Amino acid sequence: MNPYELDLHSGAHYLGNGRCMFVAWAPFRSNMEVKLLMPGKQLLPMEKRPNGYWSVVAEGVQPGARYLFRLDKTIERPDPASAFQPDGIHGASAVVDHRQFCWSDDKWSGRQLEDYVIYELHVGTFSADGTFDAIIPHLEHIAGLGITAIELMPVAQFPGDRNWGYDGVHPYAPQNSYGGPTGLKALVNACHRHSLAVILDVVYNHLGPEGNYLSDFGPYFTDRCKTPWGDAVNLDGPYSDEVRLYFIRNALHWISDYHFDALRLDAIHRIFDSGATPFLSELTETLHSLSDDLGRKICIFAESDLNDTRVTDPVGARGLGFDSQWNDDYHHALHTLLTCEHNGYYEDFGSVDHLAKGLKEGFIYSGQYSAFRRRRHGNSSAGRPKKTFIVFSQNHDQIGNRAAGDRLSTTLSFEKLKLAACSVILGPYIPLLFMGEEYGETAPFMYFVSHIDKALIDSVRKGRIEEFSSFSWKAAVPDPQDEKTFMKCKIDLSRRFQGLNRVLHDFYKTILKMRASIPALSGRANDDPDVSLFEEHMTVMMKRLAVHEEIVVLWHFGENTTTIAAQLAPDCAWQCILDSSSVRWGGNSMPSPDLIKPAGAVTELQLNPWSCLVYRRTTEG
Repeated sequence: MNPYELDLHSGAHYLGNGRCMFVAWAPFRSNMEVKLLMPGKQLLPMEKRPNGYWSVVAEGVQPGARYLFRLDKTIERPDPASAFQPDGIHGASAVVDHRQFCWSDDKWSGRQLEDYVIYELHVGTFSADGTFDAIIPHLEHIAGLGITAIELMPVAQFPGDRNWGYDGVHPYAPQNSYGGPTGLKALVNACHRHSLAVILDVVYNHLGPEGNYLSDFGPYFTDRCKTPWGDAVNLDGPYSDEVRLYFIRNALHWISDYHFDALRLDAIHRIFDSGATPFLSELTETLHSLSDDLGRKICIFAESDLNDTRVTDPVGARGLGFDSQWNDDYHHALHTLLTCEHNGYYEDFGSVDHLAKGLKEGFIYSGQYSAFRRRRHGNSSAGRPKKTFIVFSQNHDQIGNRAAGDRLSTTLSFEKLKLAACSVILGPYIPLLFMGEEYGETAPFMYFVSHIDKALIDSVRKGRIEEFSSFSWKAAVPDPQDEKTFMKCKIDLSRRFQGLNRVLHDFYKTILKMRASIPALSGRANDDPDVSLFEEHMTVMMKRLAVHEEIVVLWHFGENTTTIAAQLAPDCAWQCILDSSSVRWGGNSMPSPDLIKPAGAVTELQLNPWSCLVYRRTTEG
């Protein structure tokens, strides 16, 4: 027998009427007990079950009851599958009855992948309070902007009360300082009322170093492979069936118990698995099957730096079965054009033809030599569906992994900020915005932690300094442990009502509305856009079709006004529906003509510095 057949899995499972089943996987322990922190501090012996599992059904236990597992009568630890850690990572676990929450989203069926427009946020710095509840009043603003999905950075219980979330050590337990299980459910429920899908960033490649007690229970990790965070998760060695099940059930937990619409898996290139049936393909198949069972769309996204199309190939075609993956290449190409930075991983980019290839194919490095990696990198994504890529000009990594955590709004001109927005939102891929980007937030997003272990704190400080050795950034690296570092990262959404911030906010809202209302700009347009490069003019042009409609988008990455000879269909008129450099959007350049009637095969178009033009084919005029 195995746990798949027994349907036995770790955690505290409230059965109702004061009864709760406690289950732990501890294959090498000779004795297991549940310590109930109730009057008398009851110790309940657990029965050994097949495959290293232990269980006991306790009476007189209500939701909220605190408990610990006692291993071999000596070691007391919180539950590896704890649903709530009210007192933090080292404290007792609490019983949660997921049936108690009153959901009101029974008519919600999710979002189709083509319609995703993602807004990534960090719960702790999105609001002054830094809680799940504090996000809810802002959902109307987010939905009104044209966003269709919010993505939460990891919320699994981490040390202290400030952290990016990638140091989580209780994968099943929403962070106590954010509002715990009830707060998270209330947020997801409210998002669905505003027709917003909700994505959760989950970490299956490692656990944080502080408060990670999984190894006390069983072989969750293996020293056969190493990651930047230590031993790899044991997904293909002895006893790995139960480890795989632990993480697969975690994914099911977020979808079923918290009604998330999608998961984003952190750094899957750090998940090592040499088995014939990869853990990741088993995970995606399981979630897609659950999607069918629930009757609502469930998506699963990957962060990967492999530039490998197998990530989104179907499982039946020996792929991993993800719906979409983050495309760092596109970010790097855009970033270097806007900033002229060429240090670190940016050394592989910097030419406008990189962006043109990115717009046409997705991956820019598709098998050619990478100077940064000192080897060939990637495979070709030509012809891939555009919905299989998520692109961005900023995200938590690309801001936070800079020495000072500085945003584009603090280094780029206003014209460049608008051009960055157009390059992401008006392109053919799923766009992602990072919180505050839509109005030019200037608060940095720096790396921050609140560890207790002094040696670990010193190690994190040293590691942050060493991380930037390949870059020439002159800014001092902020102290990650200092609470002031965290507080400086709090954003202020009220800025969207002020001056140029308001103009930029309205600009984002306008181009997001264009994407939503114009089929040829949407995620449902054709998957093979016609991309032209005018290299000497630092300009890329894209033609895209949908339902007898054609759109032309031009992005100009030059300091000076330029004129290109574009091929536009001469049998109609072309209406200018966006000029990012116009006075309306804070520009001061010569306006582009509202209507163009091509007289021949070639039409001259003038582009202002750092601007985007959008023309729509029309029969009028």
